[in-house]
Amino acid sequence: MRSKLFPALMLIILTISATAQNRGQGYIFAAPGAVERGGAATLHFGGGGEGLFYRGLGAGAEIGFMGPARNLGEGFGVFSVNGSYHFQRDKKLVPFVTSGYSLFFRNGSANLVNFGGGVHYWFRKGIGLRVEFRDHVQPNPTVNFWQFRFGLAFR
Repeated sequence: MRSKLFPALMLIILTISATAQNRGQGYIFAAPGAVERGGAATLHFGGGGEGLFYRGLGAGAEIGFMGPARNLGEGFGVFSVNGSYHFQRDKKLVPFVTSGYSLFFRNGSANLVNFGGGVHYWFRKGIGLRVEFRDHVQPNPTVNFWQFRFGLAFR
């Protein structure tokens, strides 16, 4: 099953990016963060895409890898699907909020919710800086995986 999951997720991301064209964007990111319980530092790398379909409302998907900063070999895959809202869509500085579902996977899997917000700064036509805070929350018992994301956005 795991060998079929990655190609399927990449197909979803590429489809969203391709269909979004002028109404969406793709992005890549690196994110230092921490696990709330125990305070262990984490690193998260990934990328995704989102299509904007009505007055700033959007939907997207991303895939990445998160692990302990001291031992990335102990990491796991992260797949998320999200809704978003982008304010002031036609400006250089575009704030946004996002929320959705996250799946952590390695030998097993865990279901989480995520929420966050940030800003795109479009410094050139079609390329920009993406800065975001994101928190992945595992319920019962509650564990937060929070992070500050820094990346490139493209459209």
